[in-house]
Amino acid sequence: MHMLPAVWLPILVAAIGVFVASALIHMLFRWHHSDFRRLPDEDAAAAALRSKPLPPGQYTLPYCDGMKEMQTEEMQKRYRDGPIAVLIVRKPGIPGMGPILFQWFLLNLAIATIAAMLVLQVVGLQAHPHAAGHLVGMISLLAYGCGSVTNGIWFAKPWGTVAKDLLDALIYGTVSAFAFVWLWP
Repeated sequence: MHMLPAVWLPILVAAIGVFVASALIHMLFRWHHSDFRRLPDEDAAAAALRSKPLPPGQYTLPYCDGMKEMQTEEMQKRYRDGPIAVLIVRKPGIPGMGPILFQWFLLNLAIATIAAMLVLQVVGLQAHPHAAGHLVGMISLLAYGCGSVTNGIWFAKPWGTVAKDLLDALIYGTVSAFAFVWLWP
């Protein structure tokens, strides 16, 4: 796309702006601090998981191999008796924030770039900066917010947490929109 180099600056500023907004949300305002709860007996749960070490991955409890198994009385009883859980296991050790933050910045850069590409495809460089920014903001809102709604629907992510994630997405979309309004060529 030959017009993309013309919008490199708003792409970069949007990615940096979202990165900074995210840092403020998580380190200063901390409204996601209550998104996770401690297990009643964390030590016993950790010991149980350590007794048969799990490789990093995503697990579900109870595990059901398909709809045929779901129809069995045994599987239905396991669901009725609970617990029902989705578990994500990382490799042991203190998570290195450097690689995680780098991946987060790359995602911000990718979302800003794709939003810019879509705006250029739809309205081109001749677009009014407010129209370009508005489109970038809506695209960014969708990109940052829809995954959380999907997790609310399919994996029972608490709706209060989803609402906070959507507020984050609205902030990230607004930051992106302002970057493009301000710096649109």
